[in-house]
Amino acid sequence: MPMKKTDLEKNKALKLTHSMKLSTADRFGKGSAATPVLDRREQRKLDQAQGLVPFACKLNAELVEQLKERAATHPEGMTGLLTEVIQRGLPADAS
Repeated sequence: MPMKKTDLEKNKALKLTHSMKLSTADRFGKGSAATPVLDRREQRKLDQAQGLVPFACKLNAELVEQLKERAATHPEGMTGLLTEVIQRGLPADAS
């Protein structure tokens, strides 16, 4: 079924609006981050090269807030903080 002239014009306007939004997305410092943004696949490869394995668990909301506060000042972020805390909590010999 052919489209009406008004529908065609609406589609053109939507395409134009979308392209304008995309062209201004990198303005005002948004695209000039100090570290390059990696896609998930590249980040996963880097993590695997470092020997990192994703590990999900459920924690109390209060504990998560405490961890976030401490991770903000930790040099290695949340991953480094959790690694440090867990290593301190585990016994030295696991026998």
